[in-house]
Amino acid sequence: MANKKNKQSKNSENTKATENEKNTSETEENGEEKEASTVDGQNQMIIDTGIVATNAKHAIHCLTVIGQIEGHYILPPQNKTTKYEHIIPALVAIEQDPDIEGLLIILNTVGGDVEAGLAISELIAGMKKPTVSIVVGGGHSIGVPLAVSAKHSFIVPSATMTVHPVRMNGMLLGIPQTLSYFDRMQERIINFVTKNSAMSASRFKELMMKKDELVMDVGSVLDGETAVKEGLIDGLGGLSDAVQCLYDMIESSDEEEKKPSSKKKGSAKKQNNKEKSRKNITAHKTEEIDEQRAVSLLNMICSGDLVYEDGKFISAEEW
Repeated sequence: MANKKNKQSKNSENTKATENEKNTSETEENGEEKEASTVDGQNQMIIDTGIVATNAKHAIHCLTVIGQIEGHYILPPQNKTTKYEHIIPALVAIEQDPDIEGLLIILNTVGGDVEAGLAISELIAGMKKPTVSIVVGGGHSIGVPLAVSAKHSFIVPSATMTVHPVRMNGMLLGIPQTLSYFDRMQERIINFVTKNSAMSASRFKELMMKKDELVMDVGSVLDGETAVKEGLIDGLGGLSDAVQCLYDMIESSDEEEKKPSSKKKGSAKKQNNKEKSRKNITAHKTEEIDEQRAVSLLNMICSGDLVYEDGKFISAEEW
């Protein structure tokens, strides 16, 4: 009997231990699933919206321009590309989304399609929302207009930017019209860069046509400090500097939006003052008219043309 009881107690203990192990394993699995789901959700949020931090001071969108700018022709699959047909609708969505307060553009590009790069640059430059760009690694070729398109630009000290003339791959016709087309396209780039930076057109052309710096091409390579000294980039700094600059721009834009109400009040006050001055002018005029009438009445009485009788003025003929 005692042996049977011992066996039963041992069996019950074993069953309890196995149940506890199952419960712990289930809780661990549930915890891992929750962690995996949260990680997947965060990754999907980054892919969908570009907003990395949800508990930040301001909601900013992070846009990365990496690899080669892909334009009208599809590049080989081994190339890391930024497709302009993806970037353009993203910029439109950022501009009209009220939840996004600013745009941070991180650039590490070797260049690419000229017209696609200029199209993206023009859209960024035309945005009303605060925009800040930061060049990390490199901002070469058409990456230069992309870097200066933001309202404020940064570059890290180790990054470089290559400035060179327009190039084209494939078959070309050796005729004057081709050279004219290249020249006009180059002027478009120069005008955009000089309009959105502190560099002059003559200096940009000079750097573009340098012959003793690049081995297989003409042009110049500017490091971070040189790009800032030349006026191509606004400031030297890292990620924290770019984010803080964007925060400051967001806060200053919020303050400017509150100012129009005071302007309206000021304009209303000005309008009231104008109305008061008009009333004063009209009152002054009426007073002048009354004085003129009184003088004329006195003259007529003195001359005998008017006679005052029974509280009325009557002409001497009627009297």
